[in-house]
Amino acid sequence: MSRVKMRNKKRIIFAFLLIFMLMTVLALRTAWIQVVRAEEYSEKAINQQMTDIPLEANRGTIYDRNGQQLAISATCYSVWIRPAMIRENYKTEAKLNSVCQNLALILGKKVKEVRQSVASDGTIICIARYLDKDTRDRVDDLDIKGIEISEGTKRYYPLEQSAAQLLGSVNDENVGRAGIEAEFDNYLSGVAGRWIKETDINGDTLSYGSQKYFKAQDGYNVHLTVDEVLQHYAEEAVAAGRKKTKAKRIMCLVMDPKTGDILAMVTDPSYNPNNALEPVSDEDKKAFNKLSDDEQTAYLSKMWTNPIVSDLYEPGSTFKLITTSSALEEGIATPKSVFNDKGSIRVGDTTLHCWFTSGHGKQTLTEAVGNSCNPVQVQLALTLGKKKYYNYLEMFGI
Repeated sequence: MSRVKMRNKKRIIFAFLLIFMLMTVLALRTAWIQVVRAEEYSEKAINQQMTDIPLEANRGTIYDRNGQQLAISATCYSVWIRPAMIRENYKTEAKLNSVCQNLALILGKKVKEVRQSVASDGTIICIARYLDKDTRDRVDDLDIKGIEISEGTKRYYPLEQSAAQLLGSVNDENVGRAGIEAEFDNYLSGVAGRWIKETDINGDTLSYGSQKYFKAQDGYNVHLTVDEVLQHYAEEAVAAGRKKTKAKRIMCLVMDPKTGDILAMVTDPSYNPNNALEPVSDEDKKAFNKLSDDEQTAYLSKMWTNPIVSDLYEPGSTFKLITTSSALEEGIATPKSVFNDKGSIRVGDTTLHCWFTSGHGKQTLTEAVGNSCNPVQVQLALTLGKKKYYNYLEMFGI
């Protein structure tokens, strides 16, 4: 009996020591988590519970001089997924495949793409943008745990190709890439907001959790001097002229001579800013698809560029008004001063010709300006002299 008691006593002591050691290890581990690494785990817990949803600001509207909408923002929706949450709620391969297939079918994506997103280590991933309300409702009806839908805007151009190079377009992030959209992007874009809230494992808002809502600030509207009606007629005239002459490109600028307001600005061929990543015509699309990536980038850049304001041109006969004004201001000529045009004039080693090759003969300055006579303008500039001429150009802001 004494041997049995001794054996039991040793077993009890061993069990006690084992339990004591386990409790000590557990206490040390608890202290390590709650004291030493408390800040790290606290931050990790907050990150797991907090959901940060971006709130997109409405981009400002672009109007013509009469209030006609040229560029607006239409309501659309984005689908976001929490990969870890989806994998947690749909653990079997069959359930996960079903979720991915249903999503891919509604969103018009490949099942493989959706699976890759679900397998990602990211906390939250956007898998679809610019969805209409019908598509959004179909995704919502799936009732998949781990999916969130946010409301946003998509840029829309009601007049499509009209004034495309003037207005420009925006990229997928709603940032202006060309034209007015790029030039006034800081005013049009606004400031995005955020909705930060505590959620449970399924992403549902906790009734007792904290929330912070930072409202988005919508962008400013921009009013142009362009008249949509004049723009329409100018585009029709340019299109007819290009068809008749078979020109590669025709441009037209309509201005108010009293104020300098731009009433219409046309470039033909144009593009559709609602789908700015490809040409309009089927023929151009086929040629575009055969280009390399670098060639496509160069093609699109040229297609978006507004040549009327971006390309360099010789001022031509419009500069004659500046030369004439400078000469009148200096008193070296009057509107009734008479000049003789023989059809050409020699300047150094260069002979400059008049567009009227036989010459206009004797004419007053007023007549010479009306005739757009080159030799008379050269005579005025030579009489002014280089120094005075350039001084006047500088005063004109050139």
